[in-house]
Amino acid sequence: MNQALEKANVSDFFELAELMCIDALDRTESCGGHFRIESQTGEGEAKRDDANFSYTAAWEWKGLGKTPALHKEPLTFEYVPLSQRSYK
Repeated sequence: MNQALEKANVSDFFELAELMCIDALDRTESCGGHFRIESQTGEGEAKRDDANFSYTAAWEWKGLGKTPALHKEPLTFEYVPLSQRSYK
């Protein structure tokens, strides 16, 4: 058993769920399992937006009724170029 998880308060899970929803609404591209209808190629594939979303994000919970803070760390790719994926 994960003892840290046993000590977690149910409200912690709701705070995490809220942050996940805020992140999904903030990210206006299709990314991984996050597909947005308005961000797709003509063939219906997920359309990347590397110019605006090439970073890793961490949201900081600021408390009930307060706006969470978004912390970004840029991603750099030296060996593998970013490219549009196709699953067809």
